[in-house]
Amino acid sequence: MQDILNIFIKSIFVDNMIFAFFLGMCSYLAISKTVKTSMGLGLAVVFVLIVTVPVNYCIDKYLLQKGALTWISESFADVDLSFLSFILFIAVVAGIVQLVEMFVERYSPSLYNQLGIFLPLIAVNCAILGCSLFMQKRDYSGIGEVFSFALGSGIGWLLAIVGIAAIRERLKYSNIPPALKGLGIAFIITGLMAIAFQSFSGIKL
Repeated sequence: MQDILNIFIKSIFVDNMIFAFFLGMCSYLAISKTVKTSMGLGLAVVFVLIVTVPVNYCIDKYLLQKGALTWISESFADVDLSFLSFILFIAVVAGIVQLVEMFVERYSPSLYNQLGIFLPLIAVNCAILGCSLFMQKRDYSGIGEVFSFALGSGIGWLLAIVGIAAIRERLKYSNIPPALKGLGIAFIITGLMAIAFQSFSGIKL
């Protein structure tokens, strides 16, 4: 239980997808103009992560790794399908994102219109695929740790985009030099927030 909690906290603050690895920056910068749309996209990303990462873990563990197919027959002990990881991981992500898009369009048309092209682009959000690849590389011991990592990574991404959205809403009332308005000041704020999040790396977990 302690390991699961440590993974969860570390995924949010220390290994934050935005501030530690700068993954998912395109939608992070494009959507973070209002808190409402940022919250909607952030929650969608959290949902996609907590579904796709455990599913990809099971696919990797029971289908793709060398010897993973021994549960079918011992004759498959030398079969290694790990070269299919990218294709299958992306297929799972694309399928789940399609379901999320249909759900949002059906139950929140206003949010669907505000998110625009960036909702289906969750399928190619590098933070989503990156989370599955990190899961594969770190070789977690069970589905509990994988779920904790996925949930923590999603919440970390949500905190990042909602945080900068709140700041950008306040900046509308600030006297910003014309050359820095828009993405210029957003990049500066992101850098400062990344530096602030680096202070969590000193936490012993």
